[in-house]
Amino acid sequence: MRIDVLGAVRALRDDGSPIDLGGPRHREVLARLVAAEGRMVTTDTLVDDLWTDPPARAVGALRTFVAALRRALEPDRPPRDAPRVIVTEGPGYALRLPREDVDAHRFQDTLARARRRPGTVTSPDTAADLSAALKDWRGPAYADVTGAAWAQRERTRLEELRLEAVELRARLLLDSGDSYDSGESGDSDEGAGLVAELGAHVAEHPWREPAWGLLARALYRAGRQADALATLRRARAMLVDQLGLDPGAELRRLETDILNGAATLEGARTGWSGPGVRLGPRTTVDLARTLALAGGDALVHSRRDRLAAIQAAERTGDLFLTARIIGAYDVPAIWSRADDPEQSRAVVAAAERTLTALGTGGTGGTGSPGSPGSPGSTDGTDGPADLSARLLATVAVESRSADLSAAELGRARQAAQQAEALARGLADPALLVFALNGVFLQSFTRPGLAAVRDGIGAEILDLAARHELPNFAVLGRLVRLQSASALGDLDAAASHAEAAERLAATTEAPLVPVLTGWFRARATASRSTEPGGPTAATAAAHYRAAENALQRAGMPGLHRGLFALALLGLRLLHDRPAPTDPHLDWGPYRAWARPLVLLAQDRVEEARTALAAVPEPARDHMQEAMWCLTARAAVRLGEPGIAARAGASLRGARAEHAGAASGMLTLGPVARYLAEAEACAGAG
Repeated sequence: MRIDVLGAVRALRDDGSPIDLGGPRHREVLARLVAAEGRMVTTDTLVDDLWTDPPARAVGALRTFVAALRRALEPDRPPRDAPRVIVTEGPGYALRLPREDVDAHRFQDTLARARRRPGTVTSPDTAADLSAALKDWRGPAYADVTGAAWAQRERTRLEELRLEAVELRARLLLDSGDSYDSGESGDSDEGAGLVAELGAHVAEHPWREPAWGLLARALYRAGRQADALATLRRARAMLVDQLGLDPGAELRRLETDILNGAATLEGARTGWSGPGVRLGPRTTVDLARTLALAGGDALVHSRRDRLAAIQAAERTGDLFLTARIIGAYDVPAIWSRADDPEQSRAVVAAAERTLTALGTGGTGGTGSPGSPGSPGSTDGTDGPADLSARLLATVAVESRSADLSAAELGRARQAAQQAEALARGLADPALLVFALNGVFLQSFTRPGLAAVRDGIGAEILDLAARHELPNFAVLGRLVRLQSASALGDLDAAASHAEAAERLAATTEAPLVPVLTGWFRARATASRSTEPGGPTAATAAAHYRAAENALQRAGMPGLHRGLFALALLGLRLLHDRPAPTDPHLDWGPYRAWARPLVLLAQDRVEEARTALAAVPEPARDHMQEAMWCLTARAAVRLGEPGIAARAGASLRGARAEHAGAASGMLTLGPVARYLAEAEACAGAG
């Protein structure tokens, strides 16, 4: 079986015969699950996406649609067997099909592979793969799902990817030279076809400047030098007359090469970066910043491209260019642990070198770099103070490694304070929210600061709302969600989660529902201790669904160990021993969980040895949780000295919930662990 959505929604059997999916609502449910790319979609989300004003029995109707689709897609499934295509997961449903069996997923994967294959040997094969993928398009994506906001967003996103694929395929063919090898003049049927294809592409999308360059190259390679030059001049006239813009450097360089008959036009086999395009450092980092918000592979590649752009800028020796490249990646960050510590260190080192070269003294000086009021520093755009503030904020945001030395942590916190002061002096709201992002990430200096972080989140949210900074509005909501979660105010946290999801729908930020899905699992875990609440098994299922979504989010620094810690917290809430499954990945939380795991296995002396070796927790979202695990193990093992140390660290967080500062899990109220630790310490 396969499912196609690049056109009208349809499902086909292996022999190519169509499957009767039912009415428009049935097809829309299936289409919405396809768009989730294997992630669970909650019942509430499906209802909201299907109906602008949901009827009273919307959930029942949705279940009827799902049941009918299951019968259509798996007609031979025995009644008692669990569905394998549309599965129930936690509070919703997910589509379980190999990606190659869904045309939209197959197309995206082909494009992703093509972006990663800049080599000259693979270019023709990659172009052929793209050609095959483009032939799958039968019309606009989700063509028969009209009026749905989610479908319109998906249509727009996939159409942009289609246009990129058309241009990347053309670039690969031109770079390989294989399209023009069959005739003495260098012109071939395929070459003529490429000219026609690019001509139609430019006519339909005249604002895509790279497409004009590709058309000019194709014409030149077909022996039509005059037409190639005319095409570039037509592009120039359109840009100047209708947009008031001069052509970019790439088109200007291409015109010169065509006039001079440059050898590079005769089948250049040079490397390229990014999605089939040679990009300068500034363009690369702008693209990386955009891709970072998409999550998954795009997030991973964006970080790689961002570092490459910084290194390229440094090689130019242009100090101000380097400063702008480093500071341009103002992507909101909410997690206090780096996904790639080595890469983060490299970015921080580059920022500090640039600060020093700018004469601001780096992050170790005592003065205020580029203080407002100095010449050239108050215009808010690329002046010394603006650049310094962005570099300092970058140091604060990127200094999130758990293994930072005390001196490095001190420099990061100082950088956050300096960036905030400079940004306030410059009265630049976009710069200030970026600086406050750094202040937030450096606000985990000790347990018990949830209220302080809530104030930071409130200011970020206010600035973002007043100055139309939607990505930072999402950040503000998530910061406030975390703070409310830490303070045990689940109603307020749920309100922020819903607002963040609404913003994410308009800003196309797919990572947000991944994070809010974890919050809802955390809330279910808390309610499982209440009379009449959900069972612990239900809470565990919600955590599992959230874990499945997070696996594809491109955030290993957040993902590793989180599910195991969530299950441990759920067991502690119900006064049960730690989980002992040897396959659980404890990630960075292993040292603190190990004494309790050993106790659950009745390995008391090993647990005592492990407890003695437990280090002080990293100063991040999970520090209260790690101290509570230490306190619980010390109490169970009768170690008053360790219990006293844990109690002293937790005292300021008495009103908070352990682990809940993450907004993703909870070990229960800190007060419970603190009381046990103080009693043990007093008895000792």
